[in-house]
Amino acid sequence: MAHYKTLKAWQHAQRLAVECSKAARGFPDYEHAALADQLRRAAYSVPLNIAEGNTRLGARENRRYLDTARASLAEVETIIEMARDLDYVTPADFGRLEALANETGRTLYGLLRKVSGAAVRIPNP
Repeated sequence: MAHYKTLKAWQHAQRLAVECSKAARGFPDYEHAALADQLRRAAYSVPLNIAEGNTRLGARENRRYLDTARASLAEVETIIEMARDLDYVTPADFGRLEALANETGRTLYGLLRKVSGAAVRIPNP
């Protein structure tokens, strides 16, 4: 498999993590130790798990890390919706973060399908 930095899913996830971290800085002070920190940790988890899974030997191990990345992405999506509803992010910032999360989700799902296909293939003798 290609180096993780060349994967579109990793590139989108990396950008999403950076943008979520920037958005978290704008949360109220009383949220910095709670929701803002949780957003950063969940957002960081997505590209980190893609990278770690990509370096593992075997498609099953890779898939496990990609599944974790998808779960973290769902957490990010939920937190940015909460942030929108609590007026911690502007509608424009929410739209940008949501678009990044959607693009990350599409590419991550495609990568997961590709890896899953490799996991069930039986090599020819």
